[in-house]
This record gives sequence, C-alpha cells and structure tokens, in this order.
Amino acid sequence: MSDGGVIASETLLCAQSDVPEGGAVKIELAGRPPLAIFNIKGTFFVTDDTCTHGEASLSEGEIDTDECVVECPWHSGAFELSTGKPCGAPCTIALRIHRFALHDGGIYLLD
Repeated sequence: MSDGGVIASETLLCAQSDVPEGGAVKIELAGRPPLAIFNIKGTFFVTDDTCTHGEASLSEGEIDTDECVVECPWHSGAFELSTGKPCGAPCTIALRIHRFALHDGGIYLLD
C-alpha cells in the first residue's frame, strides 16, 4: 500500500471472519496499546481499545449498530466509530482511530 509516495507497512490484525457482525474483538500487539476492531453491518473500524476517560476495554462495550457508536462499559461514555469523536459524557477526549486495509480475507493495520 502506498500513501503519497510513502510505502506503508502492514501488520495482520486478524481475519475479517474473526469479527462478528455487530461485534468487536480486542487485538494486542507487542509494543503498542491494545486495539479494537468493530464490524458494523460489514463495515470495519479499527480504534484504540482503551477508553480515553478510564482504563475500560471498548471492545467489551455496548455497540449501537444503527448509530455506529460504542459505549464504554464503565461509565457509559460513547464514541463515534468512524471519527473517534466523543458523543456521550463523561468522555471529552477523542478516541484514536487507525488506518487499515482489507484484503485476502484479513484486516491489516497500516503504519
């Protein structure tokens, strides 16, 4: 993959089939914070897994597939999956979203 003439490296996160529709999985890679992969009606999103308000795992949160939002399991704060924007108190800091590629049945993180 390239981006403006720079070749991005790819790291396999998981198979697309590992992420259930309407669900999420937590991915832990050496040397980096955990990631969450969400599958909303066949569209994937890759974000940091840790809530910006606390240490909760967002892959364990409630997912609103109609609004494309994940709710933190600890304090009910929420984030838009497409932008990372907080959309429910007490969260005020955006969630980091990650670039990724889908091919050969896999989900690949782009660095």
